[in-house]
Amino acid sequence: MDLTQLLIMLGLGALAGWLAGKILKGGGSGLIVNMIVGIIGSVIGGWTFGQLGISVGNDLIGSLVTAVVGAMILLFIVGLVKK
Repeated sequence: MDLTQLLIMLGLGALAGWLAGKILKGGGSGLIVNMIVGIIGSVIGGWTFGQLGISVGNDLIGSLVTAVVGAMILLFIVGLVKK
């Protein structure tokens, strides 16, 4: 992985975390937290979609959709644990 790919991954993670935060609770949580949520969310989304046999493509939009769905799952679980 080169620097460009790393920056794209971090930017995609930040965007996915921010979008998931907007969808679930109406706001983001800051750049670093959004990146962490988005990156972990992409792993969760990739695993979940793989288990369900769902493919959204290998382009940036497909990766973003996968990361957002995974981040939403992560934020939902964190919200359940906090209660």
